[in-house]
Amino acid sequence: MSAAETTRPNGTRLLETFLELVRIDSPAGSEAQIGEHLAQRLASLGCTVRSDDAASRTDSECGNLIAELPGTSPGLRLVLSAHMDTVMPGRGIVPVVEGGVVRSAGETILGADDKAGIAAILECLERLAEEAVPHPPLRVIITVGEELGLTGAKVLDPGHLVGDVCLVLDADGAPGGIVTAAPTHYTFKATFTGHASHAGVEPEKGRSAIVMACNAVTAMRIGRLDSETTANIGSMQGGVATNVVAPTCLMTGECRSLDPEKAEAARAEMDTAMRSAASSRGGSVSLAWTKEYDGFRFAEDDPALVLVEDACRDIGVVPRRFSTGGGSDGNVFTAKGLPSLVLASGMTDVHGTGETIRVEDLEALARLLLAVVARAGAVGSR
Repeated sequence: MSAAETTRPNGTRLLETFLELVRIDSPAGSEAQIGEHLAQRLASLGCTVRSDDAASRTDSECGNLIAELPGTSPGLRLVLSAHMDTVMPGRGIVPVVEGGVVRSAGETILGADDKAGIAAILECLERLAEEAVPHPPLRVIITVGEELGLTGAKVLDPGHLVGDVCLVLDADGAPGGIVTAAPTHYTFKATFTGHASHAGVEPEKGRSAIVMACNAVTAMRIGRLDSETTANIGSMQGGVATNVVAPTCLMTGECRSLDPEKAEAARAEMDTAMRSAASSRGGSVSLAWTKEYDGFRFAEDDPALVLVEDACRDIGVVPRRFSTGGGSDGNVFTAKGLPSLVLASGMTDVHGTGETIRVEDLEALARLLLAVVARAGAVGSR
């Protein structure tokens, strides 16, 4: 079969798979049931399945799943990935299909983030088996704890990230969207320390940690700094009583940029503002910075990008390149050596009770995977 003659998914089965998956509760940290279900399903499709030690290294109940389907022909080594956890409210989901659109019937999310991606991967494997389609070796990675800060991906052994390209099915929007750049992301926790005193009797003896934190924020550039860079203060907590000059204040925040040098510059600027604000008020600040993930940017002519765009055209979908200000498992995989393209998977209004996905977009996503597999088999091994 040529790349332009890709098979179509079984739409009825695909929808049933998706509905079955979203009915299985899997809030981040409670993935045991969905993990067991997926391990059995992948094994039934001819995959060798294993689970890693992520459960003991994260707040998740089970490990990441790594499944391998032997190839029947040479070609590019493809990795297909999604995450099994969802956000809250995500227990007791009742999916409803109306007018070709799937939504939640109640006060919960739908869970298309990211069970749409999982359903499409499973349908792709089903069709490869049914039609005996020649295909290169495939690896499937289903992570835990993505919604907790990409924790499953972060502890995944780089030895599992072997392949020529990984497709991470975890962006919103209609299929055809391809994330070509994502940011480097820093977060911080800052504890300002001042000196307590009675606010009504001798406020002069106090050194307010809250004032230090507020002065720091005033000195910072917050919001969108430029087209590639943002900064934010997420929380501030301090003080003990209205009549006490606050001795401590905890502040959290972040900065991120598509340009790693700009991300570092924003981090340094925020750091300087906090230290200067504490010092100028006779206090101190303890700062803990964390690089949550590194960014990535694909070249305009990257072979993996061209491969996916050609596969989009094979199924009649116009490819769309875009950058994002958010992170995904793709950031972590790319940093560990596996180039990863994050694909739009049809979901909309994610992380809210209005989340939906169109049935035709779910089918398009599965068909796109089949088209990529067909083209990967035609390319030949690198």
